[in-house]
Amino acid sequence: MEKIVIIGGGGHAKVIISVLKKSGEYIIAGYVDKVNHGDILDAKYLGSDEILTDLYMGGTITAALGIGQVNTTRKRFEVVNEIKSIGFKFPKIISKNAIINEDVSIGDGTQILDGVVINSGSKIGSFTIINTSSTVEHDCIVGDFCHIATCATLSGGVEIGDFSMIGSNAVIVQYKRITSNCLIGSGCVVNKDIDKEGVYVGNPARRIK
Repeated sequence: MEKIVIIGGGGHAKVIISVLKKSGEYIIAGYVDKVNHGDILDAKYLGSDEILTDLYMGGTITAALGIGQVNTTRKRFEVVNEIKSIGFKFPKIISKNAIINEDVSIGDGTQILDGVVINSGSKIGSFTIINTSSTVEHDCIVGDFCHIATCATLSGGVEIGDFSMIGSNAVIVQYKRITSNCLIGSGCVVNKDIDKEGVYVGNPARRIK
């Protein structure tokens, strides 16, 4: 099996390590972070990002992003570009406990976590997080470096632009479009197109900044 290194040592890294362990597809070499958090589900701390070049030269050429907090979509983009420049590849990571139906495309580096349902005809971009127990209904389009948070629902035919985050328990009504660089707050209901980037809260969703 191929070795994989986890980038980051926070809560999302713990979830990714757990999903990878259940998959049985990789040997987890450990994780890198600015801070030593000790062992994370038996994954060892390897050092800061400066050690990545040595790891790559030593034969660990696969990485998984363990950064998943709110407002980190741009940060994840920067980290991915830096690590890809070393030569690392980022596979898609799909939980065994997710349901991915027919005619679904998923980009490199995207992470599909436990309890997710993605229905037929949907297209998920690269380096996007589809988080625990969220639902992506039929014929949705989700861009690159998005984050669909826990228990969010994208109804049929929804489109989400790059670098947008949909908060926990938010609902996007069918066939609505959300432009890039939006943060849709937890519990929001989006019942009309959002064409202006920004932060949205409430039911119905309204822009606050």
